[in-house]
This record gives sequence, structure tokens and C-alpha cells, in this order.
Amino acid sequence: MQGGGPPWIYGTHAALAALANPARRIRRVLVGRDQAEALSAALAAAIAARGGDFPPAEHVAREDLERALPRGSVHQGLAVQASDLEGIDIDDLLRLVDGAPSACIVALDQVTDPHNVGAILRSAAAFGVAAVILPERHAPAASAVMAKAASGAMERVPLVRVVNLARALDQLKAANVWCVGLAGDAPQALGQADLTGRIALVLGSEGEGLRRLTRERCDMLVRIPMAREAVESLNVSNAAAVALYEIARRRV
Repeated sequence: MQGGGPPWIYGTHAALAALANPARRIRRVLVGRDQAEALSAALAAAIAARGGDFPPAEHVAREDLERALPRGSVHQGLAVQASDLEGIDIDDLLRLVDGAPSACIVALDQVTDPHNVGAILRSAAAFGVAAVILPERHAPAASAVMAKAASGAMERVPLVRVVNLARALDQLKAANVWCVGLAGDAPQALGQADLTGRIALVLGSEGEGLRRLTRERCDMLVRIPMAREAVESLNVSNAAAVALYEIARRRV
């Protein structure tokens, strides 16, 4: 059952969100026979949201479902073969936030783990982020692993791929977006910073953090205070969730 064609998206949240998204072209829908009854209502809701524009679900044995997917995939009885989403470019993003008194964008500097990017997308969706910016190099593809970690958020938060992140930050700054970098050695704590207006939260990789050129483009650097000295830093996806919550809290 493996082979060419569009990639598979698996796991109930990710697969159902892909099914409900009319921007996806759906090729196949596989449902494990053991989970078919439990998933019937959710599949019906996805059909209603989309207008039924995809092939009927194929009820298959668990081993057939697992044979279609990468080894070890946590599929929860549902897999969808769907086209990739078309991202937006930096000009689209600037038009999206143009004139908005407040907006939040996330920019990732060489965050290469698809699990981390997926988790960041999930937090971005929860806190109303307009888009997530990734460099074309040293960033993961929008894969099934990322979609599973994002738990449906990949369908709601656009990805913006840029050739040069530093140049993209310059474009944001020229559009009056305040670039705030998260760095463990920053002099100012996150809670002390002015996070109102239009913000681009810039996060670096866990190993090296923000690169020099990225740091230089930031209008401000902030840190998340650690309660215990034994903990040097948070995982980048956890740090993103904390920072995005703080930004959203200021705007309520």
C-alpha cells in the first residue's frame, strides 16, 4: 500500500483537520476497521465542513493501515493521503497584518526538529498567531511528523518560507513590526518587556540559539526567567508556548 503520490497525514486530530480543509486535495482516506465506529461521527463532521469533496473512506485491517505508513507511526486508526498545502510568502504576510493595530508572528531561526515546529504551530494556533516564518534551509519540510505534532494546527497557521531570515526581519521592521528575540542571556525578562502592538517573536535552535545576524535584527532581546539554576533553558517549543501566552495575556 506504500508508494508514490501525495504524503500521508495520520493521527485523528491532524487527519481530520486535513480532511476538513478545502485547500487540501484528498486522494485516499484509510480507517482502521477496529476504530471505524468510533470515528464515524468525526468523519461525518469533516465531510460536512468540506462538502464531501474526497473519496469514500476505506475500512482496512490494522496491518494494512500500518503498512501504508512509516514504521512506528501513531495513527490512531486514521490516515489521509493529501496534497501539500501552499504556503504564503513574506509579501502576503505583510498584507495580512497591514493596518492591524496588533498582530503576532513567529520566526524560527534554524529550528530543525519537525516535532518542535509542529508543537510551535499548535501553540501558534492556540494564541492567534498570524503566521510562522521558516528559512528555506535548515528547517524541516511540512511532513506528516510535523502535522501529527501540530495536531491540526498546520491547517490553520500559514507557513512562510524565506530565503534569508535576516532580510525577512528587515522587511517586518520596515512594516512597523517589532522584532523580539528570545535569548537566555538577554538583560530584560519577558514579563518586563513591552509586548503590545505588532510583534514578531524570534526563536533560535536549542543548541546555538539565535545566530548573530538574527540577533542583530531584533529590536529587543528578552529571556524567560528560570526558577531554578539547574535548568538552563526550556525546549524551544515550550519556550514558544510561554512567550506566546505572555504576549496574548497582555492583549486580553
